[in-house]
Amino acid sequence: MRVVKVPDAVTGRPQVRLVDASDRPVVEVDDVLRLLAVRAYLPNTVRAYAHDLQKLYLFCEERVIGAGEFTPARAVEFLEWLRLASSRRRAQRLELGVVAGEGRLLSAKTCNRVLAAVSSFYEFLIASEQYAGRDNPIVKKVDQAAARVPDRHRPPLMNAGRQQPVRRVLRVKTVESVPRPMPDAVYRALVDELRTRRDLALLEVMWEGGLRPGEVLGLRMEDVSYGRRRVTVRKRDDHPRGVQQKSRRDRVVDLHEGRALTALNTYVMHERPTDTDSLWLFLVGGRGQRRTEPLGYDALVRMFARAAERAGVRDAWLTPHSLRHTHATRMFEGGMRELTLMTRLGHATPDSMKIYTRVSDPEVVKDYRQAIGERDT
Repeated sequence: MRVVKVPDAVTGRPQVRLVDASDRPVVEVDDVLRLLAVRAYLPNTVRAYAHDLQKLYLFCEERVIGAGEFTPARAVEFLEWLRLASSRRRAQRLELGVVAGEGRLLSAKTCNRVLAAVSSFYEFLIASEQYAGRDNPIVKKVDQAAARVPDRHRPPLMNAGRQQPVRRVLRVKTVESVPRPMPDAVYRALVDELRTRRDLALLEVMWEGGLRPGEVLGLRMEDVSYGRRRVTVRKRDDHPRGVQQKSRRDRVVDLHEGRALTALNTYVMHERPTDTDSLWLFLVGGRGQRRTEPLGYDALVRMFARAAERAGVRDAWLTPHSLRHTHATRMFEGGMRELTLMTRLGHATPDSMKIYTRVSDPEVVKDYRQAIGERDT
């Protein structure tokens, strides 16, 4: 079983599918992936589903059973199999896994994600009557602890039915980690090792605006307003390199610290190729065959990793996305309210902001200083 890329018959863009040893597609998985694409899931999400379901079919191959014979008892075996399965992919986070045998053990979060994908897969089979008369093998039960949470989401109408929160019985305990804001010294070291004005503009916009990698790469020339000192992040799906914004809403991000817009202006005026009519802001430079093409996510990751290597600050947690965490932490510690920071970052719900309040809660710091007898100066 392997996941392969195939061009879409309509758009021509690469899609993914799961094929067996004879390169025949797995029909049920094809149906699920096609449904996800129709529902406008991001390409990375569809690809993640394909790889997660690949693990299910690899397990079934080893047990010489079909997907229809996957029972709750087999699900327990599957969890044990996942906990011993090694990943050949390189670690991008410190908590990805523990080195063991030929590769890295899948992390607890990855195992839970795979189980969630398998559960959704069987929900689809049940809904499409391909698994009729049977229950989801990933058993769920009412989550009594979540039901007692006072600020849990409730139905908006008084006469709406009471919603019972559920959770999967098969889960791996995980650690609720916090983001690691990048120290100023590390960021300065990275900036000093950048080779082009384009790379400097990319990092400065992410540092000052808190943009996701896909958002900064998806900027067009008209999205930058130098007079108002802001950029507009828009939801687009026509980037030639497949770059997409995670958020489903457009937003305006003000840049008043003075560094990002200056770096952008310098790049556009002195380095961005002039022999092109491309509307995308960040383009491939140099004299290669890809010159004037829009920059992709892989190129940003490689540039960032090389700069970190030259600066001597390379670490597993240090990625382009860490610039967004750094910006959010800086703004929250500087006094920005949670709801306004949520709007600035483009989060959908206030719950997404809790990860930053755990990093440095001003009230916790205030009470701690008061407890040890330290007075405010």
